[in-house]
Amino acid sequence: MGIAADIAIILVAALLGGFVAQRLHQPLILGYIIAGIMVGPYTGGVTVTEIHDIELLAEIGVALLLFALGIEFSFKKLQRVRMIAFMGTPIQIMLTMILGYGIGRWGGRSAYESLWLGALIALSSTMVIIKTLAAQGVTDSLASRIMLSMLIVQDLAVVPMMIILPELSNLERGLPMLGAAIVRAAVFLLAMIYGGTRLIPALLKRIAAWNSRELFLIAVMALGLGIGYVSYLVGLSFAFGAFVAGMVLSESDYSHQALSDIVPLRDVFGMLFFVSVGMLLDPAFLINNVASVLLIVVVVSLGKALIFGGVTAAFGYRDATPIFVGLGLFQIGEFAFVLARVGVSRQVLSADVYALVLVSAVITMILTPFVMRAAQPLASWYNRRRAAAPLLTVAGHEHAISDHIIIVGYGRVGRYTANVLQRLNLPCVVIDLDQQAVEQVRAAGLPGLYGDASSEHVLEAAGVHRARLLLVTVPAAIDVELIVRRVRQLNPQLHIVARAARLGQIEALQSLGVYELVQPEFEAGLEMVRQTLLHFDRPTTEIQRLTDAVRHELYQPFTTLHTEAAVLERLRRAGQSLEIEWYVVPPDSPLAGQTIGEAAIRNRTGASIVALLRGPHIHTNPGPDVVMVANDTIAALGTADQRGTFRHLLNNEPNGNDSSLPTSDHAGEHVQVPGS
Repeated sequence: MGIAADIAIILVAALLGGFVAQRLHQPLILGYIIAGIMVGPYTGGVTVTEIHDIELLAEIGVALLLFALGIEFSFKKLQRVRMIAFMGTPIQIMLTMILGYGIGRWGGRSAYESLWLGALIALSSTMVIIKTLAAQGVTDSLASRIMLSMLIVQDLAVVPMMIILPELSNLERGLPMLGAAIVRAAVFLLAMIYGGTRLIPALLKRIAAWNSRELFLIAVMALGLGIGYVSYLVGLSFAFGAFVAGMVLSESDYSHQALSDIVPLRDVFGMLFFVSVGMLLDPAFLINNVASVLLIVVVVSLGKALIFGGVTAAFGYRDATPIFVGLGLFQIGEFAFVLARVGVSRQVLSADVYALVLVSAVITMILTPFVMRAAQPLASWYNRRRAAAPLLTVAGHEHAISDHIIIVGYGRVGRYTANVLQRLNLPCVVIDLDQQAVEQVRAAGLPGLYGDASSEHVLEAAGVHRARLLLVTVPAAIDVELIVRRVRQLNPQLHIVARAARLGQIEALQSLGVYELVQPEFEAGLEMVRQTLLHFDRPTTEIQRLTDAVRHELYQPFTTLHTEAAVLERLRRAGQSLEIEWYVVPPDSPLAGQTIGEAAIRNRTGASIVALLRGPHIHTNPGPDVVMVANDTIAALGTADQRGTFRHLLNNEPNGNDSSLPTSDHAGEHVQVPGS
């Protein structure tokens, strides 16, 4: 079956390797590399045959990885670390090449081959670093931004290295080629910055308006890989073009959803890359040359860690940042494979040096997650010794919204909710997958985010780690559960108020730890029953007891989830037991002509007069000296029994008369105003 069978073998091997790594609490990339070793050409057994084709597919993984990195790593973020990126990285490359040259000369290699060795070890692994940072959840820290910016410049340096190194014997030919490459790169970047930043957002806006997830995904893929191919045609790296496309896309409103859609494909193709890396490792070569390999690994790792850490410190970064950068970028990167192939094809790099570099690179890649994990306690120890500020501070959110409400969905429920919260000046962010809805949100003056709220990247863009409350108003049951599950993974402490699409979903949401929920159809039906009973003059206390009992039966599991919620529920019920009714004083009422104090209404009925309306004037909380006259409208506050007694007194009815009909045309007229 050719490549189809190879892909099937790789997927099964990667699944097994990833499962073992997960169970051992190790990074998944370690499992993928080991899987590549097991199905590679050097171990026997079930073996991948079309290795070159798999390597080509792995290049797509590198391109998608850098495309996703570009989306997350915007021009603004690159601007903040531009000095160390564009000045510090060339210094690092030169120092590392000197280190490699010294290793080569010490090992008896020629000067030319030693220079090649220095160039190979100067490059670090973008792929491994991104995956490791993502696994540790620190992609937006200061040290992470420095590492990624330096890796980007390293990737750019691969192009002049591939041109200059083979032509060192003939610089007159190599320098014009380098100049042409620089011109092509400059033209490409200018076209992307000034043309792409205008064309790409407009194109995605048009496609997003069609509300087709499939077309949106295809458009994102076409942009990332298509622009990567254009960069390849102009003589640049395919992966670099994809990265630039991602950075252009990061400036649009659709970057978060694009990242969410591209991540699954990125992970699959990225897995192919790490498996292909494992296939390069020859266990027999490692055993036969274990001393040389260990020497290269130790010297290169320590040397690069010191160089990266020293350069970072030299550019003014203090505390633990140089430690993180140095221990993060010590490995030999994947572009060393590409550069080494060029050296072998030009017959300037011997086969044993090629194999030595490849095996050393694979080992340093395997070690990277462990070393970066050890960097955290080491940096903590360093900070304690220096009495420094807290470890890494997460950057990129200096002016971000916090302590806010995230509203998922801008349908009818979400729109009403957002409008009320806006009137109350409560900060909120609205997420919706409908582009027109997002435009309506922004037109209303609220922050709107286009994307799928079940996506980690979209939720992080909405500030899920800094939010105070999440309101899920979308109607689909499966969407509600997916969103709640993802939010629970990202921020287990965040309070969630969810909309239950059906009664049967309440138990499922309770198991996910939902703070409180609302079932709209149930609430609407309960309110209609309440209005019906009022229409038939049923006592309000009886209606309230009925609705409370039914609501408590449905929502009872949620009233105990939070102490404040239980208190609020008791206050609501207490408020509902008291209502205000307005009464018109009849001309023949015994209270007409008396002051409120003389009538002793409070002592005789238990009700309180809280307002009196006379003509256009209203008297709130009238005192005991206010005289009640015929046709005054009086507001009485009390329980149903207290208001009933007051009505009997007002109409001069015998106490205990249950008739609610007035004795005259206006006697006892009242308007019920619920207390809740």
